[in-house]
Amino acid sequence: MNEALLLGDRPLAADTVGLLEGLTTTRAIRRYLAEPVPDVALRDILFAATRAPSGSNRQPFRFLVLTRGEKAAEAKALIARGARAVWNAKRETDQYDKGSGADPDSPKSRMAGVMQSYVDHFESVPCLILPCFVPYRVPNPLEGASMYPAVQNLLLAARGLGYGGVITGFHGAVDQELRTLLAIPDTARIACTVTLGRPMGHHGPVRRRPMSELVFGDTWAQAPDWAIDPPGTRFTQAGPPRKDS
Repeated sequence: MNEALLLGDRPLAADTVGLLEGLTTTRAIRRYLAEPVPDVALRDILFAATRAPSGSNRQPFRFLVLTRGEKAAEAKALIARGARAVWNAKRETDQYDKGSGADPDSPKSRMAGVMQSYVDHFESVPCLILPCFVPYRVPNPLEGASMYPAVQNLLLAARGLGYGGVITGFHGAVDQELRTLLAIPDTARIACTVTLGRPMGHHGPVRRRPMSELVFGDTWAQAPDWAIDPPGTRFTQAGPPRKDS
């Protein structure tokens, strides 16, 4: 029997990590092994995405999933072109090759290397997903609240099944061409791109700013006593200096 027909009788796969561990170790994964994401995994990942909350439970999200086939290859090639143009401009504007970026062992230089490899090999990502938003009222700045929880569900589900992914906006440079290729109606907007695959490497604890810089109690820029990071937490210096006032 066709595997697709059997999926309706198959329960969700067992998680490989606990919820809190998944939330704190889901890294942006940009390098993938050369193996497809099987349909059974895609079923579970996208099922989790479609269970996300949304305003008035209107579920305005739609997901175009591109793996193999002619259209998938064309879409990946289109976005790859846009990705390289966007990254090359950002690399120059943000001076990734100057300052600490000139040191091949610096975090800045390593990030530049990962990003360059990502855009150079974008055509070969195992799975490309285009989360789309279908507005049901006059556009307003809160629309993302009904879209991006579904995208985060998708990434967390992928983490739970041993896969990884990353969100990008690289589609923007080729939006109209993608619409034409994939017959996306004018009533829908491409919200972002997500690439998925089996990590060439591993997930691990994410690095962020300390809680005391991000969580306030009663008064702006005043951290509550309980905003203390767990033992062993590692931090990042990424982002602008904090001058909250």
